[in-house]
Amino acid sequence: MADAAGRGIDLSWLVTLRWGALAGQLATILAVDLIMGIALPLAPLAGVLAIGAASNLGIAAWRRSAAVEDGMLAAVMLLDVALLTAILYLTGGPFNPFSFLYLVNIALAAVILPAGSAWAIAGVSLALFGGLFFAYVPLPLAGHGLGHDHAVGGEHPISMHVQGMWVAFGVAAAFIVYFIQRVRRALAVRDAELAELQRDADRHEKLASLATLAAGAAHELATPLSTIAVVAKELERALGGGASDAAAAADARLIREQVQRCRDILEQMAADAGESSGEAPATTTVAALVAAAVAALPERARIDSDAAAVAAWTCGPPRAVAQALRGVIKNALEASTGTVRVTVRAGAAASGGGGSWLVAVSDGGAGMPPEVLARAGEPFFTTKNSGGGARGMGLGLFLARVVLEGLGGGLEIASELGRGTTVTLVLPAAGGAAERRVDSGAAPGMVEDPGRRTP
Repeated sequence: MADAAGRGIDLSWLVTLRWGALAGQLATILAVDLIMGIALPLAPLAGVLAIGAASNLGIAAWRRSAAVEDGMLAAVMLLDVALLTAILYLTGGPFNPFSFLYLVNIALAAVILPAGSAWAIAGVSLALFGGLFFAYVPLPLAGHGLGHDHAVGGEHPISMHVQGMWVAFGVAAAFIVYFIQRVRRALAVRDAELAELQRDADRHEKLASLATLAAGAAHELATPLSTIAVVAKELERALGGGASDAAAAADARLIREQVQRCRDILEQMAADAGESSGEAPATTTVAALVAAAVAALPERARIDSDAAAVAAWTCGPPRAVAQALRGVIKNALEASTGTVRVTVRAGAAASGGGGSWLVAVSDGGAGMPPEVLARAGEPFFTTKNSGGGARGMGLGLFLARVVLEGLGGGLEIASELGRGTTVTLVLPAAGGAAERRVDSGAAPGMVEDPGRRTP
């Protein structure tokens, strides 16, 4: 594997496999000695298994405190080859059918090690297996149809050896398939996580580009707009003295108003692109955020909200969050001609911990086909006619998602053709505040001091 995360996964599953191999070796040794009645050198074999168990404990502890390198994986696998060779040496050498297990180590090395290390494992395994033909401890099989050592004395010993090879083949196949499939699943999960991280990085890169563009536009246009505002004000003063100049003075006031509107638009562009003009996070109610979002919408009479009835507390830059919510509600108003419902309910823990509140915005529009739903929230993707503004460019849901994810929340979209769309904003709860009724005398949009709340 090329990176530390992949090597960590490989070593983790290798440790698991080694425990399984040790358990299988112990069970096989006891079965041969106690059930089949073939006396084995139990003390030396116990020593070999103890070395394997101790090394596995050490590897598991070391893995939690240090980075995993390819050399470490290769060393562990070489140790496994040596331990298998020691067991085979004490139990009949090449006549032991479990010599087939060399292939397990070779297969695993081919999966998790670089080519050079994998070939080295294969070469060492071949050399050690070949050495067993010259040096091994014979099994005492005289009572099992053999005259001495491994001289064949009948059909039974050969049959027993072939059956043992069949069992060894099954064990080897099971270990190979199990380990490789588990590693593949673990790597697939890791690849999915990396892909999601890459998507997040791409979104934030695009957001940074938008913020830079907005900041640049604001900077470049600030000076000429200020000049126009000052000149228009002076012109208005100069024309204010005579009745015949009233129309021209009114035009000067209109110029000043439009300049101020341009300034507001530039400031809003910065907020849309994730720049909150230094806005600090603050604890506020979701009801206040909904009220602030709805207040600037011309069709707010079509919005039915229960937010004012629930004391849902959240923390974040209020203006940026309200703007994100406003964009979602505006999309819902444009998608249908009926009522848009805004509901608040408690949700699961947000990524930052401490629970969350879900603000669901539902419309009764036509809904989205699956291919559109799959792309909803991508920057610059829109099904609307170009109408200017960030929302007309397909940035509304994208910017809302970026703002919410930056707070540890998120944005979820559910839609069905003919049944409308529901966009849910996940807001992190402030201090895990529980749901309660809001004082009906509180003014909409007021931000209450959390320290004044009563249980």
